[in-house]
Amino acid sequence: MRKWHRRQQVHQVTNAQPSLSEDIGRRERNYLIKMGIRLLCLVLAFTVPAPLPVRLLLFAGAIFLPYVAVIGANAPRRGAESTFDITDDSQNEIPRHRREIGS
Repeated sequence: MRKWHRRQQVHQVTNAQPSLSEDIGRRERNYLIKMGIRLLCLVLAFTVPAPLPVRLLLFAGAIFLPYVAVIGANAPRRGAESTFDITDDSQNEIPRHRREIGS
């Protein structure tokens, strides 16, 4: 008689997410690099005797790079899956008569 075993999911190291501290470190480095480029654009825009289009490009970099840096720093982790599953049967709904918090 042959027993059927349930296949267990095998996790590989290549599928592992980076740790939270590594992810935060990567985000901080990227943010600092972008802000360093912004500072360089701002300094060059005021100090380099360049034609007007070049100076406008440097000013545009100084103006828009903070937005790009903040959006990149606040982006979700790469490949991060949502841990909230609305169809999870193990979570019980709060009964209607208990939904408010009493004082």
